[in-house]
Amino acid sequence: MKKMLQEFKEFAFSGNLITLAVAFIMAAAFGALVTSLVDNIVLQIVAAIVGKPDFSEVAFDLGDATIRIGSFFTSLVTFITIAFVMFMIVKAYKANEAKKKTGAVTPDEPSDEVKLLTEIRDALRAR
Repeated sequence: MKKMLQEFKEFAFSGNLITLAVAFIMAAAFGALVTSLVDNIVLQIVAAIVGKPDFSEVAFDLGDATIRIGSFFTSLVTFITIAFVMFMIVKAYKANEAKKKTGAVTPDEPSDEVKLLTEIRDALRAR
């Protein structure tokens, strides 16, 4: 029993599990942020164009069932927004990783003062 508790302790406090827990918490916070973006900005812009401030009421009856197309539309917009933001994050991450691998970090152009000092140094060396 003691060995099993020790193994669990090692598992629970390993770096991978902590990293996974942090990633899960960040994903939940990110999801709330994107949902807020969709609800408070994107859907309000769409609602201003269409004329309805809330799409949850958009529905139609089909026999005894009510098809809530507005709720689906809201979920679809949320999904597309999250997918697009995640795509942009992954794209930026991959570009950064590729830049690191190739060492293609472009150095900044030296200032005029640095250029002048370099010329003076080179002229003094030439003497």
